[in-house]
Amino acid sequence: MMNEVAKFALAVQFLTRLPIPAQIKFTPERMAGSVAYYPLVGLVVGALSAAVFWVAALVLPLLVSVILAVTAGFLLTGGFHEDGLADTFDGIGGGLTRERALEIMKDSRIGTYGTLALVSIVALKVAALSGLSQASPLLVLGLLPAAHGLSRFSSVMVIATSRYVRDEGTGKPVARGSSARALAIAGITTAAILAGLVWAGPPMLTLYGVIGLVAGHVLMRAFFEGKLKGYTGDTLGAVQQLSEIGFYLGVLAWL
Repeated sequence: MMNEVAKFALAVQFLTRLPIPAQIKFTPERMAGSVAYYPLVGLVVGALSAAVFWVAALVLPLLVSVILAVTAGFLLTGGFHEDGLADTFDGIGGGLTRERALEIMKDSRIGTYGTLALVSIVALKVAALSGLSQASPLLVLGLLPAAHGLSRFSSVMVIATSRYVRDEGTGKPVARGSSARALAIAGITTAAILAGLVWAGPPMLTLYGVIGLVAGHVLMRAFFEGKLKGYTGDTLGAVQQLSEIGFYLGVLAWL
């Protein structure tokens, strides 16, 4: 049990800026196994963002509350996934070859493609959540944790079904994290999130959200895998971002 707690703590440390106990011991095996808890970490991030939305909505307009909730997500993760999205678009958009694309993605500077992608995804996220909040503020409270959790599982599926293409990098420590046990734990968490959505609201809401999420997953992978022949840590962040926004847009289409 303590080993699993340590894996969860390492997942929190890797994906967020939340503090964890200093005595948690790092091992390569634990770091790889931390993939199992990505959806659970996403659930925590989404729940904290939802809490910010709820408190803000008590005294502020819904649009402002949505912006504060999205900003809280940035602060909780340090923009980790958004940075991956920007790097992915810079690399794929600016690199004529696989090698050049990977080289550009290692550059810490952001280019035109990355800037446009980042602005677009943030604008879409705010607009979608604003539309959902107009329909029902309570809906946003439930969808934020669900979208964050499910979109992290989307990244886990990339790890499980593709290959890491770098010798080193942020995704290297977790590239071996697709064991049957890790996938089972991540899958159980994901199933629990879906069950909660079906229990709390109309099943069609969940169906449309999942369709949107899957569409985001497939589109992003089609965007980078053809050139890279696999994935990097940056592309995992890109998949998470497009899967999350796909979920919101799917629910919005159902409404």
